[in-house]
Amino acid sequence: MILVCGGLADSMVELICARLNDLGYEYLFFDQLHYPGRCNIAWEVSASGVNGYVSSSGKKVNLTDLTGVYARYVSYSGGPERPGFSGFSKVERDMLDAEYQLSLMQLLDLLPCVVVNRAKASTSNDSKIYQAFVAASFGLRTPRTLVTTDPDEVRQFYEKCGRRVIYKSLSSVRSIVCRLTDEDLGKRLERVRNCPTQFQECVEGVDIRVHTVNDQVFPTEIVSEVSDYRYARLQGSSLAMRATDIPTGIAESCIGMARSLGLVLSGVDLRRTPSGQYYCFEINPSPGFIFYERATGQPISKAVAELLRANQGVN
Repeated sequence: MILVCGGLADSMVELICARLNDLGYEYLFFDQLHYPGRCNIAWEVSASGVNGYVSSSGKKVNLTDLTGVYARYVSYSGGPERPGFSGFSKVERDMLDAEYQLSLMQLLDLLPCVVVNRAKASTSNDSKIYQAFVAASFGLRTPRTLVTTDPDEVRQFYEKCGRRVIYKSLSSVRSIVCRLTDEDLGKRLERVRNCPTQFQECVEGVDIRVHTVNDQVFPTEIVSEVSDYRYARLQGSSLAMRATDIPTGIAESCIGMARSLGLVLSGVDLRRTPSGQYYCFEINPSPGFIFYERATGQPISKAVAELLRANQGVN
């Protein structure tokens, strides 16, 4: 039995459920926004391992019968009110919601079956700098990088990189990657004193998103005129994607990096320069691969579904 955890409004959860239905694989959907309530868990840890059950809409499955779990962690903000929450303040409700989600995360971290992905494996995304060190340890190039709150250091770095610099957030909080300009130096640079910011040398080339599913890779080539192709259409720019091939050594580095971080599924952001060098920017522990699958036809969701059913114990 496969367990799918998440919220119905999540397009990735919807895609995985649709793929499992297409393949005829039995699964149980656990709606986190209705936990506790229509969905519940009970578990304990003993000398024999983790025992207990998960239930959803009246159906109960023993934890020992699970072959794999696909998890997308939700935000409870705006969700349905939990049973018994009346009379609590918003702060108290938020604290209880955090405890409920933590109980689920801890369970998924302990389960012996395949989990895509365990919460503890996703923490590397909290530090892009740490991910850069991991990428370098697997032989992947990374751009020259500066993290600072000092405007003068930014100016020096800007000149050192030939005035070809981008900036973005340090953490897992999504931000739009932007090109640093002379105008930014004159009008906005003082704001950097308020928050550590990451600046990187701009690497020219073609973006490659590599999805890894255990030991499989699905590389996608993306062509766009903007620094952050995710927002190309919002900025009125073109966007083209196609399935592509990458060198064996680069593919092995992506797989090795994901495995070292405990990620069964990952999205590795690379850029191929005109001279054929590959640079790594970051690794996404919860990639929205539906965007790439729809554009290229790559069977990423099928690979994930088959992994969940196989119970290979890869993580």
